This record gives sequence, structure tokens and C-alpha cells, in this order.
Amino acid sequence: MVADRIEREIVIAAARERVWEVLTRTEFPATRIEQAEPPATLTLRRTPDEPATLIEFTLTPEPGGHTRLRVVERGPAGLPQDDADWTQRLTELACRTERLTRPTTRRATDS
Repeated sequence: MVADRIEREIVIAAARERVWEVLTRTEFPATRIEQAEPPATLTLRRTPDEPATLIEFTLTPEPGGHTRLRVVERGPAGLPQDDADWTQRLTELACRTERLTRPTTRRATDS
């Protein structure tokens, strides 16, 4: 199946501001920032060497201090709908964010 858009989303166990922080520090090769509205939306455009696509991230607060991160990549017809790349990227981003959000436990040491 081919289409002009790919859509994926994931709920991350972290506040929207934390997800924004990790998202904006993540490298997306061959892209440039088109628009940013912290901490709600980030839009990237693929550079000329790649297919001309627009990538939109939307961060929505969810109950319990979680965040729904949705990515929509729009471009010319022919974007593969079985694209596992975005699923993998979102899962990795969620893992990095949740690791940063977990409270650290310090071990007592003998003085």
C-alpha cells in the first residue's frame, strides 16, 4: 500500500516538557526545523537530498503526567505504510525519556 503520509503515535510516561526536551535533542539527519512551538509542536522538512517530506510532531498531555507523541510525515505519493522506522524511533525516544524521568535511587555508602 502506498500513500502520501505516514502516521505513528506513542504514549510516553513523562511530562510534555521532558518529552519536548528529548525530542529536540534527537538527531533527525537530513532535516531542518521548519517551525517550533514549545512544548506542543515541532515541524521538520527533509533537505533536498531526501524525498521532499514534512515531518510534524505533536505533543499532547495525557492523564497521569504522560504525553502522547504523534508524528505525521507527509510527502509525495509512494511513502511506504509499512515503515517500521518511525515505530522504532518513537520507541527509542520513549525509552530515553522515561529513563530520564525515573527517580534515581542513591545507595548509602560507608564513610
